[in-house]
Amino acid sequence: MDDINIIPHFIGVSCHDHWKPYYQYTQCAHSLCNAHHIRELTRAHEQDGIAWAKALEGLLKEINKAKREEAKLDKAAKQQYIKRYRAILTQGDIECPPPDKNSRKKGQRGRLKRTKSRALLERLRKYQEDVLRFMVDESVPFTNNQGENDIRMTKVHQKISGCFRSMNGAQMFCLLRSYISSCRKQQVTASHALNLLFEKQLPDIFKACEGE
Repeated sequence: MDDINIIPHFIGVSCHDHWKPYYQYTQCAHSLCNAHHIRELTRAHEQDGIAWAKALEGLLKEINKAKREEAKLDKAAKQQYIKRYRAILTQGDIECPPPDKNSRKKGQRGRLKRTKSRALLERLRKYQEDVLRFMVDESVPFTNNQGENDIRMTKVHQKISGCFRSMNGAQMFCLLRSYISSCRKQQVTASHALNLLFEKQLPDIFKACEGE
């Protein structure tokens, strides 16, 4: 992650899927992808019959819908959502209690094994601030799907061709995909962006950034 020298210097909000190595970067804030949480909560409800998981899934979707419709939630609404979030997890403690310490076998060390639902509950409680960051910070998305979409074509290329033939080719592919993706986000079509590139020019948005 350090090789391209971006994340070590990033000071915004990093939205990710809770891969633990991301948390070694303490110079930025973190936001957790709720699409991943929704999938885990759905599994807990459908496969394990966990009621609190269904309730929390509904709450996260409700908050996301409210944020989209109202653009900015007021302080009272945020506090009420946080209160409901914590209440659901408290109910989850009853439905998915921690492992019994008395069940530890003689000589057994380390943490007692937890069910998937219990582990999820503890994670959602410990990282509540990062789970709900999308609610308190209007600039933070509900999921990191955009980031995954941006690298999807690289994985598609690997599946079709099996691999990149050289590191230089892989780097060039990623550079071009990054350029096209950035242009599209600024309402510049891929064809126009490539035409400018062949003419050794850049879209106006990039020229403005260079001027800064």
